[in-house]
Amino acid sequence: MGAIAMNTDSKYYLLYQRLSQVEAESLTLTIDELESYLEGSLPPTARSQPSWWANRSKGGYQSQAWIKAGYHVTGVDLTQQRITFEKFQAEYKIQRKDGQILWDQAAIRSLRLYLNLTQSQFAEAMGVRRQTISEWENGAYAPDRSTMKHLGLVAEKEAFDPPEYYAPPAKV
Repeated sequence: MGAIAMNTDSKYYLLYQRLSQVEAESLTLTIDELESYLEGSLPPTARSQPSWWANRSKGGYQSQAWIKAGYHVTGVDLTQQRITFEKFQAEYKIQRKDGQILWDQAAIRSLRLYLNLTQSQFAEAMGVRRQTISEWENGAYAPDRSTMKHLGLVAEKEAFDPPEYYAPPAKV
């Protein structure tokens, strides 16, 4: 998944720019190192509140820096002042049987990302709870046969016909 442009006026643009240049799948940085990328200070809550490091796709200006650079925070150690970032999974293996997509967790997530929908938006479109979408995407359970048929119709309508290994387009 390539980096998606970020507002150059953002206080966190320099962090986004730096993370966009990193090739590593996993990266642990101190808060001091992160501040050096910003050429300024983070708010005090960055050093004291783990919630400041939440991977918010909407509303968190700081989180946009790492999300748009292709990372998400997977570890916050405020005692050591270290933050761990990992790259998003960029490809999903789409399985087929008799030419039809098998609606497993990877295919469902790929379709949702292809449609550029949140889990809540996708749940509303599918007529299920958001928790249900989460459970499908995490492999807790699979959709029933009628829902798989519905997923197939949505995919057909939206021209979702991925190859075996598929990286959803980057949209924001």
